[in-house]
Amino acid sequence: MESILTTTKKLLGIEEEDTSFDKDLIIFINSVLFNLNQLAIGPAEGFAIADKADTWADFIGTRKDLEAVKSYTYLKARLTFDPPQSGFLVDAINKQITELEWRLNVQAEGGI
Repeated sequence: MESILTTTKKLLGIEEEDTSFDKDLIIFINSVLFNLNQLAIGPAEGFAIADKADTWADFIGTRKDLEAVKSYTYLKARLTFDPPQSGFLVDAINKQITELEWRLNVQAEGGI
């Protein structure tokens, strides 16, 4: 089972064993999961992680067509946790986020 916290930490360049940022990251990840829920992704009653035991399967089940939630979660968490210094890079990440939001929402609502 793939941990939401561990995956996000890896993408942010944080070793799994380093727990010094876990509380902050959990807060940021839960905000992202709230956003995804607003896009009709995840359990209808909402979802929040508490630690590394919570998995992507817990959030999206077995749906292979929603794998982009991992990229979306990383990008949103990165902008909050470790934003790039370059305004151009921030703009590029925001454009990726906007496109992923649209695509994930379309997919969650049954595709085009």
